[in-house]
Amino acid sequence: MQSGKFLVGAVGGATAVVALGTHLLSGTESTTGLDEHSTVSVGGTKALSADIVAARAQSKFHPLPWVGDKVTGVTCPSGLKAVAGATVTCTGKGGDGATVRIPVTVVRATADSVTWKFDR
Repeated sequence: MQSGKFLVGAVGGATAVVALGTHLLSGTESTTGLDEHSTVSVGGTKALSADIVAARAQSKFHPLPWVGDKVTGVTCPSGLKAVAGATVTCTGKGGDGATVRIPVTVVRATADSVTWKFDR
């Protein structure tokens, strides 16, 4: 009887760890500092470089095999303005070669950083 309870507890604990890890790694929100290497100007407004947004979105799009689709070659048409509510749509290629659109939105912006998210 004790070994049955242990097994149920161990399976439950392992399930909780996997769920927590999936949640932490599959996040679609990122906070990125604005410094001389990451900042560009878009229409006279401070913005996060398109290359930085594209690379971060690509790396977070498919963090685990069971979360999201594999996407490669992500590009963004412009930098992401450091203004809450600003948007840009990046594109990449899915595993089947089809174009994947990745809408990106600024959640919060300060003079030093931008917090943004994308839709998977």
